[in-house]
Amino acid sequence: MTRTASRTGPQTTPEKITVDLGNRAYDIFVGQGLIENAATYVAPLLKRPRVTVVTDENVAQHHLDALQKSFADNNIISTPFILPPGEKTKSFEQLQHLLSALLDAGVERGDLVIALGGGVIGDLTGFAASVLRRGVDFAQIPTTLLAQVDSSVGGKTGINVPQGKNLIGAFHQPRLVLADTGALTTLPPRQFRAGYAEVVKYGLINDPSFFDWLEANLENTRSGDVTIITKAIVTSCDAKARIVAADEREGGVRALLNLGHTFGHALEAATGFSDRLIHGEGVAIGMTMAFELSVSLGLCSGQDAVRARRHLSNAGLPTRLSDIPGDLPGASALIDLMAQDKKVVDGTLTFILARGIGDTFITRDVAASDLLSFMTDQGTA
Repeated sequence: MTRTASRTGPQTTPEKITVDLGNRAYDIFVGQGLIENAATYVAPLLKRPRVTVVTDENVAQHHLDALQKSFADNNIISTPFILPPGEKTKSFEQLQHLLSALLDAGVERGDLVIALGGGVIGDLTGFAASVLRRGVDFAQIPTTLLAQVDSSVGGKTGINVPQGKNLIGAFHQPRLVLADTGALTTLPPRQFRAGYAEVVKYGLINDPSFFDWLEANLENTRSGDVTIITKAIVTSCDAKARIVAADEREGGVRALLNLGHTFGHALEAATGFSDRLIHGEGVAIGMTMAFELSVSLGLCSGQDAVRARRHLSNAGLPTRLSDIPGDLPGASALIDLMAQDKKVVDGTLTFILARGIGDTFITRDVAASDLLSFMTDQGTA
């Protein structure tokens, strides 16, 4: 997959999905031109005409001017804070830096903080907002495919620590999500492919017809068909919105959204949260491993596992441990990293496994010996 949606023509009426959380419900808008028209959507949320915008150096280069112009044209004062790009920005150091900057800027409890960027900026900004003055409002303007279909929706915020990914954080729902499909034109192809892994996830979890549709439209996605890409984003956001509304704090069904993540997060930690393996790539490998573990346990047909791997591979994503450059820890060490997963209960790993494409379930019944044997067979020592 080498191309993304093209930004052409005037803004069209965006699609709207509502995350139904009672008096904390919020809307997700998906369409073109949302960054240039952000003030239209943000202004009704403001108690005074000012916002702070948190972004990173790469995103600022492409989108910050357009966002600030929208606010200026509507007499809204905007103050930007620009952070370094990359997964390592999700750290205690950058959290402290951001909180100090927001306090120095006089951000009040009634103000709105805006996250403009990918999942790193959204997670860090949301966590900062959750603790600043014991909680201020924030909005998400995701600029990557991964953030648009996954991390910007649902209120999971946090940072990474050496023990693992997203282990320090809070549930803090945004007030608004603006997913501008035009922003995808500025994504490097690798980042777009990584986001596509999270799109595929929704088909693999519980929507086999969506997976069928993705298979049929992969070439259109690769060629940058705006209509196809928009439908994929809307379908993904709608699926996540329904799951979050049913289980906001991941006490049950929401855990299905972690398909592949127990493996993927461990692999990200094993590679030092570096460019060796970015999040969506870890998820692609993790989802493939989840299906293959399901096959090894006699739960799923090998044909479905092959089909899942083939589609992810055809999209240009890694699907095997051998696809990760450099050395990896052995099987036991990777399992130790998996044990830092947030879903561990009484020391027992929680897995999302599959009976087939679109038929996944939550289990804690994977024997340690079966897991070790499986991980060893995957090519780890």
